[in-house]
Amino acid sequence: MSSHASIGIRSRPKSAVRVVLWSAAAILLIGAMAVDTKVVRIGSGADAPKGAFSAADYGKSEFPKVQAAIEGRAVEAATLAAALTKDSAAAVKQYGIAVGSGSEIAVKFTGVAGKQDSGIYDVAVEGVPNTVLIHVQTGPAINGTDLRDATGTISFGQFTNQIEYQNAGSALNKEMKKQVLSKVDAGHLTGKTISVVGAFLLTSPDTWLVTPVRLSVQ
Repeated sequence: MSSHASIGIRSRPKSAVRVVLWSAAAILLIGAMAVDTKVVRIGSGADAPKGAFSAADYGKSEFPKVQAAIEGRAVEAATLAAALTKDSAAAVKQYGIAVGSGSEIAVKFTGVAGKQDSGIYDVAVEGVPNTVLIHVQTGPAINGTDLRDATGTISFGQFTNQIEYQNAGSALNKEMKKQVLSKVDAGHLTGKTISVVGAFLLTSPDTWLVTPVRLSVQ
């Protein structure tokens, strides 16, 4: 009985030592992990994996190219209206770029901005029949993917998935707002003469909703 008791008494210090050693090792490991850990704020640039698609970077780098391409293709609104009236199929073939739901057309015009409705202005353009309704969107919301689609050089295959493809369109719209619309008083254009270069999806020859890449007030 006494021998068993003495063994138990001697084993307790060894167990206590093991606990202390394991605790110390755990503390050292946690400390090493803390030193080697980088805190990343969700949504920051560091949050994205290396090489991942950045919508903001894409918009900044690609908008000037899109802007130049649309300006290079833009047809005068009066010329386009006449061509669509004469032979819409021929006009679309000459001036448009086919997309899934219609054709994107680059256009330019100078006219008087009319009433505004949710950031969209009617524009009366000399030489364009009043049966053709020209609208230009100035934000704050810019709808559609005209800027992404109007050049014919940006395609779904250039992106990893549909989300990136959609984000590319949104990024171009946002960059246009920064580089173009921020330079004018977009909320107070009614009655003013404006010059616009932009693109629109032709779904009806009589209604154009133009997304600008250039907009100036005379």
